[in-house]
Amino acid sequence: MAEKPRVGFIGLGIMGSPMAMNILKAGYPLTVWNRTASKGEPLRKAGASWAESPAEVARNSDVVITIVSDTPDVEEVILGPRGVIHGAHSGMVAIDMSTISPHATRRIAEKLAEANVEMLDAPVSGGDVGAQQGTLSIMVGGKEEVFQHCLPILQAMGKRITLVGPNGAGQFTKLVNQIIVVGNTLAMSEGLVFAAKAGLDLEKVLEAVSAGAAGSWMLSNRGPQIIHGDFRPGFMVKLQQKDVKLVLDAAREMGVSLPGTAIIHQLYHAVESRGLDEEGNHALVKALEWLAGVEARQE
Repeated sequence: MAEKPRVGFIGLGIMGSPMAMNILKAGYPLTVWNRTASKGEPLRKAGASWAESPAEVARNSDVVITIVSDTPDVEEVILGPRGVIHGAHSGMVAIDMSTISPHATRRIAEKLAEANVEMLDAPVSGGDVGAQQGTLSIMVGGKEEVFQHCLPILQAMGKRITLVGPNGAGQFTKLVNQIIVVGNTLAMSEGLVFAAKAGLDLEKVLEAVSAGAAGSWMLSNRGPQIIHGDFRPGFMVKLQQKDVKLVLDAAREMGVSLPGTAIIHQLYHAVESRGLDEEGNHALVKALEWLAGVEARQE
């Protein structure tokens, strides 16, 4: 039986840490790096090796996965002075699972190709729960043969894994996902605030509407958190807002009008302005609560 490829993992945040742990549990030799070294300790105790830089991760890996906050962060860990590209070897594959600019993704892929390194952009959806359970939805841009080569690694982290097109297509698809996610978040928030103002039992409302046409992942997973005042982040407001900005920037470049998403951007701005940018993205409801003068909480 052929040995499993060596995997490198860069970015050990709310999503990255459980994703890396699932790769380790699947039996892949794993090398990790994170700007805050302490976040790598659980993985080191579980058997992963620690690297001192992204370049060192690349030197010790056949496939390097990155999942960091924003476009500049990806550019830094892949192309920066201590980046992956400086430890890369011919035949290595870089998989970026962050959510970043599709246009930047294509530029990074071109730079890596000059070093004979293939790239997949493979952003994810499913939040921290999906990352922990290995049930993420993964949207992949890149070459078919590279996708097939890396598919077993992706299957350690996700259940629905779809090659959607060439480099950049994964990121564009993730932005489609985010348009729908924030739209669902707004609809859920408006519904719960309306129910609270009407004096309804919010738990019974959730029970009544979740099984019908109004049901959604957002309503089932974040609705109960809202009514119980639990705004711990599965995905932070500031990261959701970053994604909304990516959507609006791409839409502007393409000449597409997204009025609903633009309104949600402004509502999230209201939440951020009160210092709540590290709460979960379902804290969008608070902007509507302030406007209505009611909190959608169950007593």
